[in-house]
Amino acid sequence: MLETFLAHFAKYDWDVVKSQINQVSAQDVQTVLAKRKKTLQDFMILLSPVAADFLPQMATQSQLLTQQRFGKTIQLFAPLYLSNECQNICTYCGFSLDNKIKRKTLTNMELLLEAAELKTRGIDHVLLVSGEANNTVGIEYFLNAVKLLKPLFSNISMEVQPLEEDEYRLLTDAGVHSILVYQETYHQEVYKAYHPKGKKSNFDYRAETPDRLGRSQMHKMGLGVLLGLEDWRVDSYFNALHLDYLQKKYWKTKYAVSFPRLRPAEGGIHPNYEISDRELFQLICAYRIWNPDLELSISTRESEVFRNNIIRYGVTSMSAASKTNPGGYVVDPQSLEQFEISDERSVPDVKSVILHAGYEPLFKDWESVL
Repeated sequence: MLETFLAHFAKYDWDVVKSQINQVSAQDVQTVLAKRKKTLQDFMILLSPVAADFLPQMATQSQLLTQQRFGKTIQLFAPLYLSNECQNICTYCGFSLDNKIKRKTLTNMELLLEAAELKTRGIDHVLLVSGEANNTVGIEYFLNAVKLLKPLFSNISMEVQPLEEDEYRLLTDAGVHSILVYQETYHQEVYKAYHPKGKKSNFDYRAETPDRLGRSQMHKMGLGVLLGLEDWRVDSYFNALHLDYLQKKYWKTKYAVSFPRLRPAEGGIHPNYEISDRELFQLICAYRIWNPDLELSISTRESEVFRNNIIRYGVTSMSAASKTNPGGYVVDPQSLEQFEISDERSVPDVKSVILHAGYEPLFKDWESVL
């Protein structure tokens, strides 16, 4: 049997990690900030409540490291929702199986109409998203969608249900650039409560997905937790633990982190653990200082004000003018969205803000322009 992250994960205890984070001292933070190269233990220190007092210093380091690695650039992309059909019950999601909503999966023509609209807006990097319904939107559907869209976009990423290694190889060969898969929370008992039914209820299978991606030689994978389900500090440490393991084992693959905060959705829940704007800013800076090579992405879940300010301090990509429902751009704007967005500005408006901040908006992957 192939060894996966689960063997490494089993060595750590949630409550012990939480205690360690809360025992960090101001001297610990000062020592970490003075170090040239940071470790995973240093990342834990930068997550701590005490580290919030050093946010100006963290912001300065984060800004410098980001500019050194990525220049003054922000990559823009948009999600294209393929389907809201789902076989899982997730208590926080609008697509959850137990929500009595109209289900929709885009046809070939509808997919091309949505893509054409995104092209008119200047989007050249598209993220394909769907609910988790293997019988309706499985590997054959995805391969067909990629084949249709590949001539239109320079960069195609996907955020869909976990797949098998051979299926990821097919997507890699078809030209998919990156796959995003979120564990949602690394607290196993809490995970069960939020995912009571469906394939997603299998914590282990989901946690092993990045290993299958690594073995498939996917160019890039994205990880993250849903901020609001559990203690964001502890969950983020375990997400970093996962990244650290993956980067050492699958060193040819590139990595990205996203920061989805729990947003209102049909049948959804109120966040169990709040994370403020200031704390989210601290989290982004902590990731950048720990790992300068990570791509960090922020979505339209966040407010205009937050997104305007974070441009200079660590993120490398942003979504723009997003719709979180299948057909949301032109085909069926009234279909149910997965969650509410906060920043509803157009692509030109977001581009203008990036330029005003002294940065360059990119519509292709960095490798093709730098």
